[in-house]
Amino acid sequence: MRFLIMAAALGAGLALGSCATMSEDQCLAGAWGEVGLADGRAGYAEDRLASHAEACAKVGVVPDEAVYFAAREEGLRSYCVPANGFRVGRDGSSYAGVCPASVEGPFLSAYRDGQLLGAAERAVSDAASRVSSYGSRAEELDEKIAAKRRECRDETLAEDVRQLACDRVGELRAERDGTIAGWRQAQDDLRWAERELQDVRWRLGSLYAF
Repeated sequence: MRFLIMAAALGAGLALGSCATMSEDQCLAGAWGEVGLADGRAGYAEDRLASHAEACAKVGVVPDEAVYFAAREEGLRSYCVPANGFRVGRDGSSYAGVCPASVEGPFLSAYRDGQLLGAAERAVSDAASRVSSYGSRAEELDEKIAAKRRECRDETLAEDVRQLACDRVGELRAERDGTIAGWRQAQDDLRWAERELQDVRWRLGSLYAF
């Protein structure tokens, strides 16, 4: 790990434009216990420290490895519990394989359950969004069709202008038909997703608080 930190420090000049994991003030504060604890609670992998070293190299600060890793270990104890595994999975966050083998089994089981619920919830949200999007587009097309119909019938306009408006009505109606078909399919998808979500909630409701 020390090699990784030194390599990160040497290469910091090439990465100043990247997104730093710590600010200059945080580096200068030197609260490596707090940083390690936070990283452990967030489930970051060991190479997170190399990223911190890279960020702090520009102000001449080298992380205290011993303090950082001791605190990270403490943070992992609160991260690697089933309830948190379920939350992480439900949020759609990735797991970096940081939990000790002694507790990883229950954590991963809960994590996968959380993934199931999160995926079901996102499926409902996505389908509902599509229903709304198609519905809004259909309303827009209705307004455009009405406007072009008025132009098509407006005898004060030139004949070629009226004809273009009439032709445009047909194009808009065709688009509206496709939009309505998409809206109906999205409604079917939403009903299916809601049933799936209800089923997942029923199966997991007795195991987790959500």
